[in-house]
Amino acid sequence: MKVNIPEVSKPRVVIVGCGFGGIELAKKLEGHDVQVVLIDKNNFHTFQPLLYQVSTAGLEADSIAYPIRKIFKKHRNFHFRLGEVKRIAPEQKFVETSIGIINYDYLVIATGTTTNFFGIEGLEQLSMPMKTVVEALNLRSLILQNMEKALLTSDLHEQEALMTFAIVGGGPTGVELTGALCELKKHVLPNDYPELDLRRMRVILVESGDDVLQNMAKENRDKSKEYLKELGAEIWLNTRVIKYDGTNIETFSGKGLKSANLIWTAGVKGVIIDGLGAESIQRSRFVCDEFNRVKGYDNVFAVGDVALQTHEEQYKNGHPQVAPVAMQHGQLLAKNILNLIAQKPLEQFKYWDKGSMATVGRNRAVVEVGKLRFGGFFGWVTWMGLHLLMLVGFRNKVVVFINWIWNYINYDRNIRLIIRPYNRKES
Repeated sequence: MKVNIPEVSKPRVVIVGCGFGGIELAKKLEGHDVQVVLIDKNNFHTFQPLLYQVSTAGLEADSIAYPIRKIFKKHRNFHFRLGEVKRIAPEQKFVETSIGIINYDYLVIATGTTTNFFGIEGLEQLSMPMKTVVEALNLRSLILQNMEKALLTSDLHEQEALMTFAIVGGGPTGVELTGALCELKKHVLPNDYPELDLRRMRVILVESGDDVLQNMAKENRDKSKEYLKELGAEIWLNTRVIKYDGTNIETFSGKGLKSANLIWTAGVKGVIIDGLGAESIQRSRFVCDEFNRVKGYDNVFAVGDVALQTHEEQYKNGHPQVAPVAMQHGQLLAKNILNLIAQKPLEQFKYWDKGSMATVGRNRAVVEVGKLRFGGFFGWVTWMGLHLLMLVGFRNKVVVFINWIWNYINYDRNIRLIIRPYNRKES
Protein backbone atom coordinates (compact mmCIF):
# COMPACT_ATOMS: atom_id res chain seq x y z
CA MET A 1 0.00 0.00 0.00
CA LYS A 2 1.33 3.40 -0.98
CA VAL A 3 1.38 6.22 1.54
CA ASN A 4 -0.97 9.06 0.59
CA ILE A 5 1.35 11.80 -0.69
CA PRO A 6 0.42 14.11 -3.59
CA GLU A 7 1.91 12.92 -6.88
CA VAL A 8 3.64 15.77 -8.70
CA SER A 9 5.97 16.07 -11.67
CA LYS A 10 8.76 17.49 -9.49
CA PRO A 11 11.61 15.24 -8.29
CA ARG A 12 10.82 13.77 -4.87
CA VAL A 13 13.47 13.91 -2.16
CA VAL A 14 12.71 11.54 0.70
CA ILE A 15 14.54 12.26 3.96
CA VAL A 16 14.58 9.60 6.68
CA GLY A 17 15.14 11.18 10.09
CA CYS A 18 14.63 14.68 11.50
CA GLY A 19 17.90 15.24 13.30
CA PHE A 20 20.25 18.15 12.67
CA GLY A 21 21.19 16.92 9.19
CA GLY A 22 17.65 16.18 8.06
CA ILE A 23 16.37 19.56 9.22
CA GLU A 24 19.13 21.52 7.47
CA LEU A 25 18.64 19.60 4.24
CA ALA A 26 14.86 20.16 4.19
CA LYS A 27 15.28 23.86 5.02
CA LYS A 28 17.79 24.43 2.22
CA LEU A 29 15.50 22.73 -0.34
CA GLU A 30 12.63 25.13 0.43
CA GLY A 31 11.67 27.34 -2.50
CA HIS A 32 13.22 25.02 -5.09
CA ASP A 33 11.47 22.88 -7.67
CA VAL A 34 11.41 19.65 -5.66
CA GLN A 35 8.98 17.82 -3.42
CA VAL A 36 10.37 17.05 0.03
CA VAL A 37 9.00 14.15 2.08
CA LEU A 38 10.34 13.76 5.62
CA ILE A 39 9.77 10.53 7.58
CA ASP A 40 10.45 10.13 11.29
CA LYS A 41 9.21 7.79 14.00
CA ASN A 42 8.64 10.83 16.25
CA ASN A 43 6.68 13.96 15.40
CA PHE A 44 9.30 16.17 17.03
CA HIS A 45 12.96 17.11 16.71
CA THR A 46 15.10 16.54 19.82
CA PHE A 47 17.97 18.83 20.79
CA GLN A 48 20.14 16.00 22.08
CA PRO A 49 22.98 18.10 23.60
CA LEU A 50 20.62 19.13 26.44
CA LEU A 51 19.14 15.70 27.19
CA TYR A 52 21.34 15.44 30.28
CA GLN A 53 19.60 18.50 31.74
CA VAL A 54 16.21 16.82 31.28
CA SER A 55 17.51 13.73 33.08
CA THR A 56 18.82 15.79 36.03
CA ALA A 57 15.63 17.88 36.47
CA GLY A 58 17.08 21.08 35.03
CA LEU A 59 14.76 21.30 32.02
CA GLU A 60 11.41 19.83 31.05
CA ALA A 61 11.32 17.62 27.96
CA ASP A 62 9.24 20.01 25.85
CA SER A 63 11.95 22.66 26.27
CA ILE A 64 14.33 20.70 24.03
CA ALA A 65 11.80 19.09 21.68
CA TYR A 66 10.00 20.90 18.88
CA PRO A 67 7.15 19.73 16.59
CA ILE A 68 8.37 18.87 13.11
CA ARG A 69 5.23 20.20 11.44
CA LYS A 70 5.72 23.54 13.17
CA ILE A 71 9.32 23.81 11.95
CA PHE A 72 8.17 23.49 8.35
CA LYS A 73 4.68 25.01 8.56
CA LYS A 74 5.50 27.71 5.97
CA HIS A 75 7.27 25.38 3.56
CA ARG A 76 5.61 24.62 0.24
CA ASN A 77 5.94 21.18 -1.34
CA PHE A 78 6.91 19.74 2.04
CA HIS A 79 5.18 16.69 3.54
CA PHE A 80 5.81 14.99 6.87
CA ARG A 81 4.74 11.44 7.61
CA LEU A 82 4.97 9.79 11.02
CA GLY A 83 6.39 6.30 10.58
CA GLU A 84 9.47 4.11 10.67
CA VAL A 85 11.38 2.97 7.59
CA LYS A 86 11.85 -0.80 7.59
CA ARG A 87 13.58 -1.45 4.27
CA ILE A 88 15.01 0.28 1.22
CA ALA A 89 14.35 -1.13 -2.26
CA PRO A 90 16.97 0.74 -4.33
CA GLU A 91 16.18 -0.98 -7.65
CA GLN A 92 12.48 -0.04 -7.43
CA LYS A 93 13.28 3.32 -5.79
CA PHE A 94 10.97 3.06 -2.81
CA VAL A 95 11.17 2.68 0.97
CA GLU A 96 8.98 0.28 2.88
CA THR A 97 7.71 1.88 6.08
CA SER A 98 5.43 1.04 9.00
CA ILE A 99 2.70 3.06 7.24
CA GLY A 100 3.21 1.83 3.68
CA ILE A 101 5.44 2.34 0.64
CA ILE A 102 6.92 5.70 -0.37
CA ASN A 103 8.58 6.19 -3.76
CA TYR A 104 11.59 8.45 -4.16
CA ASP A 105 13.79 10.02 -6.81
CA TYR A 106 16.48 10.87 -4.25
CA LEU A 107 16.74 9.20 -0.86
CA VAL A 108 18.63 10.70 2.07
CA ILE A 109 19.32 8.59 5.17
CA ALA A 110 19.64 10.80 8.25
CA THR A 111 18.77 8.28 10.94
CA GLY A 112 21.53 9.22 13.40
CA THR A 113 22.76 6.86 16.08
CA THR A 114 21.55 4.70 18.91
CA THR A 115 23.34 3.43 22.01
CA ASN A 116 26.04 0.82 21.49
CA PHE A 117 26.33 -1.58 24.43
CA PHE A 118 29.14 -3.58 22.75
CA GLY A 119 27.50 -6.85 23.79
CA ILE A 120 28.46 -6.37 27.44
CA GLU A 121 26.45 -8.64 29.71
CA GLY A 122 23.54 -6.96 31.49
CA LEU A 123 24.02 -3.48 30.07
CA GLU A 124 21.18 -3.30 27.56
CA GLN A 125 18.66 -4.63 30.09
CA LEU A 126 19.85 -2.95 33.28
CA SER A 127 21.85 0.20 32.53
CA MET A 128 20.41 3.61 31.66
CA PRO A 129 21.19 5.01 28.20
CA MET A 130 20.40 8.62 27.32
CA LYS A 131 19.88 9.08 23.59
CA THR A 132 16.18 10.01 23.49
CA VAL A 133 13.68 12.14 25.40
CA VAL A 134 12.02 8.98 26.75
CA GLU A 135 15.34 7.65 28.04
CA ALA A 136 16.17 11.00 29.68
CA LEU A 137 12.78 11.02 31.45
CA ASN A 138 13.32 7.41 32.54
CA LEU A 139 16.69 8.38 34.00
CA ARG A 140 15.19 11.31 35.88
CA SER A 141 12.57 8.99 37.37
CA LEU A 142 15.18 6.37 38.32
CA ILE A 143 17.36 8.96 40.09
CA LEU A 144 14.44 10.24 42.17
CA GLN A 145 12.95 6.78 42.77
CA ASN A 146 16.26 5.46 44.10
CA MET A 147 16.60 8.43 46.44
CA GLU A 148 13.13 7.62 47.76
CA LYS A 149 14.12 3.95 48.18
CA ALA A 150 17.27 5.00 50.03
CA LEU A 151 15.04 6.65 52.64
CA LEU A 152 13.17 3.41 53.23
CA THR A 153 16.06 1.03 53.89
CA SER A 154 18.04 0.63 57.09
CA ASP A 155 20.71 -1.44 55.29
CA LEU A 156 23.63 0.96 54.80
CA HIS A 157 25.16 -1.11 51.98
CA GLU A 158 21.87 -1.08 50.06
CA GLN A 159 21.47 2.63 50.75
CA GLU A 160 24.94 3.38 49.42
CA ALA A 161 24.25 1.37 46.26
CA LEU A 162 21.03 3.33 45.71
CA MET A 163 22.94 6.60 46.12
CA THR A 164 25.93 5.66 43.97
CA PHE A 165 25.84 6.94 40.39
CA ALA A 166 28.29 5.44 37.91
CA ILE A 167 28.49 7.33 34.62
CA VAL A 168 30.36 5.20 32.09
CA GLY A 169 31.98 7.14 29.27
CA GLY A 170 34.26 10.15 29.54
CA GLY A 171 33.07 12.06 26.48
CA PRO A 172 31.18 15.38 26.64
CA THR A 173 27.87 13.75 27.63
CA GLY A 174 29.46 11.77 30.46
CA VAL A 175 31.40 14.76 31.77
CA GLU A 176 28.38 17.08 31.61
CA LEU A 177 26.09 14.56 33.28
CA THR A 178 28.63 13.92 36.03
CA GLY A 179 28.85 17.63 36.76
CA ALA A 180 25.05 17.99 36.83
CA LEU A 181 24.65 15.08 39.28
CA CYS A 182 27.30 16.58 41.56
CA GLU A 183 25.38 19.85 41.60
CA LEU A 184 22.18 17.98 42.44
CA LYS A 185 23.99 16.40 45.37
CA LYS A 186 25.38 19.73 46.56
CA HIS A 187 22.48 22.14 46.06
CA VAL A 188 19.17 20.29 45.61
CA LEU A 189 19.03 16.88 47.25
CA PRO A 190 20.00 18.10 50.76
CA ASN A 191 16.80 20.19 50.79
CA ASP A 192 14.61 17.35 49.52
CA TYR A 193 16.17 14.55 51.58
CA PRO A 194 17.43 16.04 54.88
CA GLU A 195 17.09 12.61 56.52
CA LEU A 196 19.72 11.09 54.22
CA ASP A 197 23.42 11.34 54.90
CA LEU A 198 24.40 12.58 51.44
CA ARG A 199 28.06 12.18 52.27
CA ARG A 200 27.39 8.55 51.34
CA MET A 201 26.24 9.57 47.85
CA ARG A 202 28.92 8.99 45.21
CA VAL A 203 29.15 10.26 41.64
CA ILE A 204 31.77 8.32 39.68
CA LEU A 205 32.88 8.90 36.10
CA VAL A 206 34.21 5.65 34.63
CA GLU A 207 36.34 5.79 31.46
CA SER A 208 38.03 2.88 29.71
CA GLY A 209 40.73 5.15 28.22
CA ASP A 210 43.48 7.05 29.96
CA ASP A 211 41.70 10.43 29.94
CA VAL A 212 38.35 12.20 29.58
CA LEU A 213 37.31 14.41 26.63
CA GLN A 214 39.90 12.76 24.43
CA ASN A 215 39.03 14.90 21.41
CA MET A 216 40.15 18.04 23.26
CA ALA A 217 43.56 19.51 24.11
CA LYS A 218 45.39 18.24 27.20
CA GLU A 219 45.01 21.50 29.11
CA ASN A 220 41.23 21.35 28.70
CA ARG A 221 41.14 17.67 29.64
CA ASP A 222 43.09 18.47 32.81
CA LYS A 223 40.89 21.48 33.53
CA SER A 224 37.69 19.42 33.18
CA LYS A 225 39.04 16.80 35.62
CA GLU A 226 39.95 19.57 38.04
CA TYR A 227 36.42 20.99 37.81
CA LEU A 228 34.86 17.56 38.39
CA LYS A 229 37.00 16.94 41.46
CA GLU A 230 36.07 20.37 42.84
CA LEU A 231 32.43 19.31 42.53
CA GLY A 232 33.13 16.08 44.42
CA ALA A 233 33.17 13.57 41.57
CA GLU A 234 35.41 10.51 41.49
CA ILE A 235 37.17 9.74 38.20
CA TRP A 236 38.15 6.17 37.34
CA LEU A 237 40.38 6.02 34.27
CA ASN A 238 41.59 2.89 32.44
CA THR A 239 38.55 1.08 33.83
CA ARG A 240 36.52 -1.01 31.39
CA VAL A 241 33.10 -2.34 32.45
CA ILE A 242 32.59 -5.99 31.51
CA LYS A 243 29.37 -6.94 33.36
CA TYR A 244 26.45 -5.43 35.27
CA ASP A 245 23.68 -7.24 37.14
CA GLY A 246 21.67 -4.23 38.31
CA THR A 247 23.74 -3.72 41.47
CA ASN A 248 27.26 -5.04 40.92
CA ILE A 249 29.53 -3.48 38.30
CA GLU A 250 32.45 -5.69 37.25
CA THR A 251 35.47 -4.27 35.45
CA PHE A 252 38.28 -5.83 33.43
CA SER A 253 40.85 -4.85 36.06
CA GLY A 254 38.86 -6.59 38.79
CA LYS A 255 37.86 -3.36 40.50
CA GLY A 256 34.23 -3.67 41.53
CA LEU A 257 31.48 -1.25 42.50
CA LYS A 258 27.96 -1.53 43.85
CA SER A 259 25.53 0.84 42.18
CA ALA A 260 21.84 0.77 41.34
CA ASN A 261 22.46 3.57 38.84
CA LEU A 262 24.74 2.71 35.94
CA ILE A 263 24.37 5.38 33.23
CA TRP A 264 25.86 4.33 29.89
CA THR A 265 27.26 7.10 27.66
CA ALA A 266 30.24 5.15 26.33
CA GLY A 267 29.32 4.39 22.75
CA VAL A 268 26.96 4.83 19.80
CA LYS A 269 26.29 3.06 16.53
CA GLY A 270 24.50 4.16 13.40
CA VAL A 271 20.84 3.28 12.86
CA ILE A 272 21.12 1.12 9.74
CA ILE A 273 18.17 0.47 7.42
CA ASP A 274 18.01 -2.88 5.61
CA GLY A 275 18.10 -3.16 1.83
CA LEU A 276 21.44 -1.76 0.74
CA GLY A 277 24.43 -3.94 -0.10
CA ALA A 278 26.87 -5.11 2.57
CA GLU A 279 29.70 -3.24 0.85
CA SER A 280 27.93 0.05 1.63
CA ILE A 281 28.02 -0.51 5.40
CA GLN A 282 31.09 -0.29 7.60
CA ARG A 283 31.32 0.07 11.40
CA SER A 284 27.53 0.56 11.61
CA ARG A 285 27.64 3.54 9.21
CA PHE A 286 26.88 3.96 5.52
CA VAL A 287 30.07 4.37 3.46
CA CYS A 288 29.79 7.58 1.45
CA ASP A 289 31.89 9.36 -1.15
CA GLU A 290 32.87 13.02 -0.93
CA PHE A 291 29.38 14.01 -2.14
CA ASN A 292 27.56 11.99 0.57
CA ARG A 293 26.46 9.33 -1.95
CA VAL A 294 26.21 5.89 -0.41
CA LYS A 295 28.70 3.50 -2.01
CA GLY A 296 27.18 1.68 -4.97
CA TYR A 297 24.17 3.96 -5.46
CA ASP A 298 23.68 7.11 -7.53
CA ASN A 299 20.55 8.46 -5.83
CA VAL A 300 20.92 7.29 -2.22
CA PHE A 301 22.73 9.56 0.23
CA ALA A 302 23.54 9.61 3.95
CA VAL A 303 24.22 12.57 6.24
CA GLY A 304 25.20 13.10 9.86
CA ASP A 305 26.25 10.45 12.34
CA VAL A 306 25.23 7.54 10.12
CA ALA A 307 27.46 8.68 7.21
CA LEU A 308 31.07 7.49 6.98
CA GLN A 309 33.31 9.65 4.80
CA THR A 310 37.06 9.07 4.70
CA HIS A 311 38.16 11.32 1.83
CA GLU A 312 39.64 14.05 4.05
CA GLU A 313 43.19 13.34 5.22
CA GLN A 314 42.58 14.39 8.83
CA TYR A 315 39.39 12.28 9.02
CA LYS A 316 40.57 8.94 7.67
CA ASN A 317 38.32 7.15 10.19
CA GLY A 318 35.32 9.33 9.43
CA HIS A 319 34.11 12.64 10.75
CA PRO A 320 33.18 13.06 14.42
CA GLN A 321 29.57 12.18 15.15
CA VAL A 322 28.51 15.66 16.26
CA ALA A 323 25.81 18.13 15.26
CA PRO A 324 28.01 20.53 13.22
CA VAL A 325 29.02 17.73 10.84
CA ALA A 326 25.37 16.76 10.28
CA MET A 327 24.33 20.37 9.70
CA GLN A 328 27.12 20.98 7.19
CA HIS A 329 26.27 17.69 5.45
CA GLY A 330 22.65 18.74 5.09
CA GLN A 331 23.46 22.21 3.80
CA LEU A 332 25.85 21.00 1.10
CA LEU A 333 23.77 17.99 0.07
CA ALA A 334 20.77 20.24 -0.63
CA LYS A 335 22.96 22.18 -3.06
CA ASN A 336 24.31 18.98 -4.63
CA ILE A 337 20.87 17.44 -5.14
CA LEU A 338 19.83 20.60 -6.97
CA ASN A 339 23.07 20.39 -8.96
CA LEU A 340 22.25 16.79 -9.91
CA ILE A 341 18.79 17.80 -11.09
CA ALA A 342 20.28 20.66 -13.12
CA GLN A 343 23.11 18.39 -14.38
CA LYS A 344 25.77 20.62 -12.86
CA PRO A 345 29.05 19.51 -11.21
CA LEU A 346 28.85 18.46 -7.57
CA GLU A 347 30.72 20.14 -4.74
CA GLN A 348 32.96 18.05 -2.48
CA PHE A 349 32.24 18.06 1.24
CA LYS A 350 34.92 19.57 3.45
CA TYR A 351 34.28 19.74 7.17
CA TRP A 352 34.80 23.08 8.87
CA ASP A 353 35.62 22.28 12.49
CA LYS A 354 34.31 25.21 14.52
CA GLY A 355 35.70 23.79 17.76
CA SER A 356 34.39 21.81 20.71
CA MET A 357 33.19 22.48 24.21
CA ALA A 358 31.79 20.86 27.34
CA THR A 359 30.23 22.32 30.45
CA VAL A 360 31.16 20.96 33.86
CA GLY A 361 28.55 22.50 36.11
CA ARG A 362 27.86 26.04 37.19
CA ASN A 363 30.44 28.62 36.03
CA ARG A 364 32.64 25.85 34.66
CA ALA A 365 33.22 24.84 31.05
CA VAL A 366 36.05 24.08 28.64
CA VAL A 367 36.07 25.51 25.12
CA GLU A 368 38.50 25.32 22.24
CA VAL A 369 38.30 26.91 18.81
CA GLY A 370 41.38 26.21 16.73
CA LYS A 371 44.35 27.14 18.92
CA LEU A 372 42.18 29.28 21.22
CA ARG A 373 41.39 27.53 24.52
CA PHE A 374 39.58 28.91 27.52
CA GLY A 375 37.26 27.84 30.31
CA GLY A 376 35.72 28.93 33.59
CA PHE A 377 32.87 31.44 33.67
CA PHE A 378 33.56 32.84 30.20
CA GLY A 379 33.61 29.34 28.74
CA TRP A 380 30.36 28.54 30.52
CA VAL A 381 28.63 31.65 29.13
CA THR A 382 29.94 30.79 25.65
CA TRP A 383 28.58 27.25 25.97
CA MET A 384 25.16 28.55 27.04
CA GLY A 385 25.00 31.14 24.27
CA LEU A 386 25.84 28.67 21.52
CA HIS A 387 23.32 26.10 22.73
CA LEU A 388 20.58 28.73 22.94
CA LEU A 389 21.31 29.75 19.35
CA MET A 390 21.16 26.15 18.14
CA LEU A 391 17.84 25.35 19.85
CA VAL A 392 14.89 25.09 17.47
CA GLY A 393 12.00 27.47 18.17
CA PHE A 394 11.83 30.90 19.82
CA ARG A 395 9.68 29.58 22.68
CA ASN A 396 12.23 26.90 23.53
CA LYS A 397 15.05 29.44 23.56
CA VAL A 398 13.11 31.68 25.96
CA VAL A 399 12.01 28.83 28.25
CA VAL A 400 15.51 27.35 28.49
CA PHE A 401 17.06 30.77 29.13
CA ILE A 402 14.56 31.54 31.92
CA ASN A 403 15.15 28.09 33.48
CA TRP A 404 18.92 28.61 33.43
CA ILE A 405 18.63 32.06 35.03
CA TRP A 406 16.26 30.73 37.71
CA ASN A 407 18.51 27.76 38.47
CA TYR A 408 21.54 30.04 38.61
CA ILE A 409 19.97 32.49 41.07
CA ASN A 410 18.23 29.93 43.28
CA TYR A 411 20.57 26.92 43.07
CA ASP A 412 17.41 24.94 42.39
CA ARG A 413 15.92 22.41 39.96
CA ASN A 414 12.15 22.77 39.88
CA ILE A 415 11.25 19.71 37.84
CA ARG A 416 11.86 17.01 40.46
CA LEU A 417 8.80 15.04 39.39
CA ILE A 418 8.29 11.30 39.04
CA ILE A 419 5.50 11.66 36.48
CA ARG A 420 6.20 8.37 34.75
CA PRO A 421 7.69 5.81 37.18
CA TYR A 422 10.49 3.79 35.63
CA ASN A 423 10.47 0.01 35.87
CA ARG A 424 13.75 -1.65 35.02
CA LYS A 425 13.72 -4.26 32.24
CA GLU A 426 13.97 -7.88 33.22
CA SER A 427 17.09 -9.61 31.93
